[in-house]
Amino acid sequence: MNDSSKTPDVLGVVGAGLMGRGIAQIAAQGGIEVKLYDNRPGGGEEAREAIVAMLGKLAAKGKMTEADLAAASARLQVAATLNDLAPCTVVVEAIVENLDVKRELFTQLEAIVSEKCILATNTSSLSVTAIAAACKHSNRVAGFHFFSPVPLMKIVEIISGPLTDGWVADKLIQMAKAMGHTPVRASDTPGFIVNHAGRGYLTESLRILGESIAPYPEVDRILRQSAGFRMGPFELLDLTGLDVSQPVMESIYNQFYQEPRFRPSPLARLRQAAGLLGRKTKRGFYVYTEGQKQEIPAPAVPARNDMSVWLSANDAKAFPAVAELLGTLGIKRDQAERPGDKSICLVLPVGQDVTTVALAQGLDPERTVGLDPLFLNKQRTLMTNPKTSPAVRDAAHAMFHTEEVPVSVIHDSAGFVCQRVVATIVNIGCDIAQQSIATPEDIDKAVTLGLGYPKGPLAMGDALGAATVLKILDNLFDFYRDPRYRPSPWLKRRAMLGMSLLTPDS
Repeated sequence: MNDSSKTPDVLGVVGAGLMGRGIAQIAAQGGIEVKLYDNRPGGGEEAREAIVAMLGKLAAKGKMTEADLAAASARLQVAATLNDLAPCTVVVEAIVENLDVKRELFTQLEAIVSEKCILATNTSSLSVTAIAAACKHSNRVAGFHFFSPVPLMKIVEIISGPLTDGWVADKLIQMAKAMGHTPVRASDTPGFIVNHAGRGYLTESLRILGESIAPYPEVDRILRQSAGFRMGPFELLDLTGLDVSQPVMESIYNQFYQEPRFRPSPLARLRQAAGLLGRKTKRGFYVYTEGQKQEIPAPAVPARNDMSVWLSANDAKAFPAVAELLGTLGIKRDQAERPGDKSICLVLPVGQDVTTVALAQGLDPERTVGLDPLFLNKQRTLMTNPKTSPAVRDAAHAMFHTEEVPVSVIHDSAGFVCQRVVATIVNIGCDIAQQSIATPEDIDKAVTLGLGYPKGPLAMGDALGAATVLKILDNLFDFYRDPRYRPSPWLKRRAMLGMSLLTPDS
């Protein structure tokens, strides 16, 4: 066991760009002495001035006292050379994402710092193990992955490689807490926790777009309103920029040896090649004028043309909220055992498409529409099959639409939009747990803080029910025959046993 916890911490930060400045700022605010180094002449001094100015703004807003401002500023020191980092107990690099450059830096640092000094990398995409392999003492190398902007994103991933000593991660966790951040532990794997878990939201949404199930503004509206995501996937891609997002999607896919769950979309690569990067180019999926997204309005709601709606007794029993909704909306219900000749046939697929359900129930496809029974609260999603008549589609749209809860109408899709995107997110989160990359608690903590999801993937799965998520995935797999939808063993076992997805192995 290393006894460095008895020594006052001195944090060296190599790289005084946006990430390095953020790390230095929160460390100084947390009572840690900081030595900031940048290889650009004057870069360290410039960064220190910028950090002190930022702290001054916080003091002016009453978010810190003048005494705290003075103390934090005094803790910020500029290192003229790497040799000035010799007294550090921890050195974190926040330099260019290049494996050879990072390995060379750590080789240099080993000749300067003590053997008890932790060498940490802020890498978001490179292997911590590969970086550590260049070191004589690879046991004291770990990942210390912050998110931008560092002062606002209160999460940090502590990544251990197979050779990292236990005390190293413990020390970084202690330091992260002193900085006011929430640490989560992860083993070294492509994407760690957050970038690994975040694959499902974007890649599955791109697949939905690629199948022409719905246009991107509609997919964004459905996932924001129905599933509660802060931003739609295509708004998010525009914010981060396809020049950033697409290489990450491709990198994680290839690092996992073309794992189908992470398969990127050719649509995104095509748009990247066209320069449709997002906000930074003023045009991505959306157009941006003076930094503001130009909204694409939802399709007009057809005039109401009441028709009776038939819902099977089995569906009414399985989803009483839908049966109640019909009454609330004043929709006349055909309660015969089989639908009348002029009734709309309403089906409630879970992981299936309307075509499959209509044929299985012997319904007339021209009069059949689907309603997503799992996501009804703030946005309702109706789904047509290729034979659904326009009159039936429009009548259903008008009857289910209200000012408070609008309707999106999409083409036939196994699992609608929310079901398949949420199930994909849950399944990937389950597999992170299955691989022991992180604990269930840390997975959900990392995703909610790092990605801003309404719930972590495992809690999201519990909200739907593990058995329901498993049903969605099984039906998606049956329809597509694509291994991207194969359920994780973690999900399958907990669904079979009736357990929460947050339950760790005993």
